[in-house]
Amino acid sequence: MRKLLVLGFVGLLAQLVDGSLGMAYGVTSSTLLLAAGVAPAAASAAVHFSEIGTSLVSGASHAKFGNVDWRTVSILAVPGFVGAFAGATFLVSLDGDTAKPWVAGILLALGVYVVWRFLALGGRRPQFKGRPSAWFLAPMGVFGGALDAVGGGGWGPVGTTTLLSSGRLEPRKVVGSIDTSEFVVAVGGSLGFLVGLGSAGIEWGYALALLVGGVVAAPIAAYLVRILPARVLGVGAGGLIILTNSKTIAETLGATGAQVVALAAVLFVTWVSGIVWAVRQERAARAAAQTEELEAAYAAS
Repeated sequence: MRKLLVLGFVGLLAQLVDGSLGMAYGVTSSTLLLAAGVAPAAASAAVHFSEIGTSLVSGASHAKFGNVDWRTVSILAVPGFVGAFAGATFLVSLDGDTAKPWVAGILLALGVYVVWRFLALGGRRPQFKGRPSAWFLAPMGVFGGALDAVGGGGWGPVGTTTLLSSGRLEPRKVVGSIDTSEFVVAVGGSLGFLVGLGSAGIEWGYALALLVGGVVAAPIAAYLVRILPARVLGVGAGGLIILTNSKTIAETLGATGAQVVALAAVLFVTWVSGIVWAVRQERAARAAAQTEELEAAYAAS
């Protein structure tokens, strides 16, 4: 019972982060289940079944607050479903650990770019031009869905990172669209696990505990995305990408536990400092915009 309560709390925290930054629910939840001794396939299956409920509530909440670009969702959904179903079906035979550091390296590079893009704005407001094309979104959906099923998490890191780095969609709509399309991905992965494991191989109690916690947090996270500025969300999401994937790469290169902790601590402090700086820049930009509006109104009068 205590383990289920802990999992419920983890689901709440994971969804709060995922719904605000577009990633981390699957990674956080899967990590805890693996640490508890659950087999990789069973852990990923429990996470995906819980995500059917959390992503549904999260998507509805994001839609209510206007955080969803439905064209992006409609293009991502089918490729994501196909990728997740295929990844779940072949999880037992695929060696996800081999590909993980390479994927982490790509995501790390994109994370650095995302942070640089928003920190380099100075006092200017971020601008988002155009919309991502189907040729851009479809391959990303297949890859993100497959990685999500194999690794227990990946839809958010791949989708959110790629869309943020493209500069085609503002961060709140990136997060809302990725979270909303994740419902279809979760269904695809869950069906794949049912085919590969059968109902007896799935930890239904773990899935339910994660689901309850995630459902509670989903509306709160959707509201946070709506009110947080694009600059702050961009730096927050990019920093999370860097922090998560740096740990994976460091462990792959043979770093000790103490070295990994030290690296994480340095990156965390840097990440928080970047967010503080982004908040200050956003306030300065808003103050400058208000001054320009007052000057324009005065000149017109």
